[in-house]
Amino acid sequence: MHALRIFGWSFAITAVGVAAAGVLGGPRDAAIVAILAILEISLSFDNAVINATILRRMSEWWQKIFLTLGVLIAVFGMRLLFPIVIVALTAHLNPVDVFDLALNDSAQYADKLGNAHPAIAAFGGIFLFMIFLDFMFDGERDIQWIKKLEEPLRRAGQLDVLPIVIALVSLLVVGEAFSGDNTQQVLTAGVAGMATYLAVRGLGEFFESQGIGEEDEDTEDAGDDSAVGRGVATADTAAPARTGGSSKLVLATGRAAVFLFLYLEVIDASFSFDGVVGAFAISQNIFVIAAGLGIGAMYIRSLTVYLVRRGTLSEYIYLEHGAHYAIGALAIILAVSIETEVPEIVTGLVGVAFIGLALVSSIRHRRREAAAAGDDAGHGDEPDKSREPAAAPL
Repeated sequence: MHALRIFGWSFAITAVGVAAAGVLGGPRDAAIVAILAILEISLSFDNAVINATILRRMSEWWQKIFLTLGVLIAVFGMRLLFPIVIVALTAHLNPVDVFDLALNDSAQYADKLGNAHPAIAAFGGIFLFMIFLDFMFDGERDIQWIKKLEEPLRRAGQLDVLPIVIALVSLLVVGEAFSGDNTQQVLTAGVAGMATYLAVRGLGEFFESQGIGEEDEDTEDAGDDSAVGRGVATADTAAPARTGGSSKLVLATGRAAVFLFLYLEVIDASFSFDGVVGAFAISQNIFVIAAGLGIGAMYIRSLTVYLVRRGTLSEYIYLEHGAHYAIGALAIILAVSIETEVPEIVTGLVGVAFIGLALVSSIRHRRREAAAAGDDAGHGDEPDKSREPAAAPL
């Protein structure tokens, strides 16, 4: 029942969307909407894991906003309007003319969107690459999946500017060596993507530190009213933090939650770029594409909330690692796709592979911990023979 409540809206929107496509466009459009929804879900499962790592830091009210207003932004903003804005910027056209082009000449619109792909790939790629680098160079991260690789990077992460330097050098290499005749477009879009990431993340962290900035014990002493006054909320039933300690999480509200929400939406946009462009290989009707990808986005959001409510990231501790490796791989794929076409199936399989390996590793880790706990319990039941009286001589 808990899962049905979370996925209920997704099921309802799926039924309405597919039925509407069937009534307005016939069985073919209904089938295309269903195919695009499945494609979006398969390509964006790692997006759900990343979203969950951020969403669990937000209050339940903001989680509901993510499922309502966030879906409208994802469907109409990122899947319908944002591609029009991108075409208008790269083709130097009026957005109204681009929208008219999308309605009346979908083939030419698709062609112009394809021409904008280098800028889209550079913007989304550098944004995702920054997420990957910040995770790998996080000096405070205490859980490691591939220790031989992650431990040296974690130590190097004491130098805060290192991820930015690596990202800038990588952007220059891609712009000069792998972008063909689109060097200026790639570099401009890449710098814009990095600036967007740094601005949204920085503002979110600033307001979070202003609103939260206290240890869990201080929040417990201050009480719920005091916590809300500082812009935070507490959740007694929330899963414990990975590093242990108090079982009470401090959740962001107010301005901190606003910027975390914006950060989530930009991440979603970065994940959706390649899906929007690739969808034109299946259909050139912008409304069919928006409906199919929007349904998929709804399921990703429901899955995100499900992961948060069930505490899945705390139970399967390497899922977050697998998702970030998948993000790093997607950033590389986007860079390669500037000049070389990469099939959608490759992008989807890479993400699923990393998530699957991380899940298997997490399950093995839990079994080892359970076995060790069982051994400790067994030894604890044995009598201490050193304190037993010596056997009487015969």
